[in-house]
Amino acid sequence: MPLVRISLVKGHPATLRRSIGDAVHRALVETIDVPERDRFQLLAEHEAGDLVYDSEYLGIARSDNIVIIQITLSTGRSLEKKRKLYRRIAHHLGELGVRREDVWINLVEVAKENWSFGNGVASYAPAESVAA
Repeated sequence: MPLVRISLVKGHPATLRRSIGDAVHRALVETIDVPERDRFQLLAEHEAGDLVYDSEYLGIARSDNIVIIQITLSTGRSLEKKRKLYRRIAHHLGELGVRREDVWINLVEVAKENWSFGNGVASYAPAESVAA
């Protein structure tokens, strides 16, 4: 059920963008029990001036190859699982040549009733009762 937004500065090959998406999804499956086929991602490139970030925030030296990942998911994962997810994403992206310092991740947790996967139905909410 996660919705993953991945943002990069323009100029990366489509194959790398797709590989980054694959790596993030693999980390979600490996660490926080996301089903393999539960994959919804938005991969976007931005002009250099349209992706704004602090290159030294918290003492981390970021480059123009920053990858910003925002994951919206249902609430309920432990801090330990979240930490494993962050490490696994950084590891997998490192295998693609992305510096760990350039992996920026934000989790947005929402209640389960905030998802509709189609048909105008609150997919994870209890079924509606019909008044007689």
